[in-house]
Amino acid sequence: MSICKIDKEQMQKIAPLFAGWEESLIWSCLQGCMGEAWADSVQRPEAARILLADFCFFAGKANRELVTEEIRNQVREFVIMAPPLDETGESWAREIEQAYGDNCRRVERYAIKKEPGIFDREHLRKMADSLPKDYEIKLIDEDIFAQTRKSQWSVDFTSQFADYEEYRRRGLGAAVLYRGELVSGASSYTVYREGIEIEIGTREDFRRKGLASACGARLILECIEREWYPSWDAQNWWSVKLAEKLGYHFDRAYPAYEVYKLGG
Repeated sequence: MSICKIDKEQMQKIAPLFAGWEESLIWSCLQGCMGEAWADSVQRPEAARILLADFCFFAGKANRELVTEEIRNQVREFVIMAPPLDETGESWAREIEQAYGDNCRRVERYAIKKEPGIFDREHLRKMADSLPKDYEIKLIDEDIFAQTRKSQWSVDFTSQFADYEEYRRRGLGAAVLYRGELVSGASSYTVYREGIEIEIGTREDFRRKGLASACGARLILECIEREWYPSWDAQNWWSVKLAEKLGYHFDRAYPAYEVYKLGG
């Protein structure tokens, strides 16, 4: 058995396998916006995998080759693997655990409901305008884009875009600057036709000042103006609570695997 790379024109072949996934990274790949996909067959796929940024999603009948092949070849040091949420999920989980052993760790992530039209604009404006003295909030421009690439904490604000020109055309982000220096941001981790997936964070020495809330509020407002949906998925409860503060609602916890040393 071997796996097949799925071209953009063939994405409709695997789309039924991912039916029911409320996940913008999957939509992004199926729409041909970002990411790559593989399946056990092009014409009659029974199992498929989508790989985008640090995330890997599986669907269909559990398949060891989809869990391992081509992923190591990309010399990735870290990937988050998400089994399906249906009855096949535990079979995929066993394949991941058997393939990666001590190099993987089962964790819980937290899905946030996708509810267009729920946001309170006035509430968001107040949050975006609540910065302390000496701080300013701006949309990510070429200078801020360059700053995001200089530090590990901020690199994923723009890491899925080849350069600023691509980010300017397809992405969107808000940043808080302290005397001209990037200290917090909310940006498009990935994009799909109807919106973006948000990446949000603050430099460690500037946390607990409300900066992430201000960035998130400004970004959501900009998305509303463009008729984009600002999708949110949470790694931890801090992210869940921040999302709720901005107007989102918690959906459910779901299992995932943090897999390390893939290039080893």
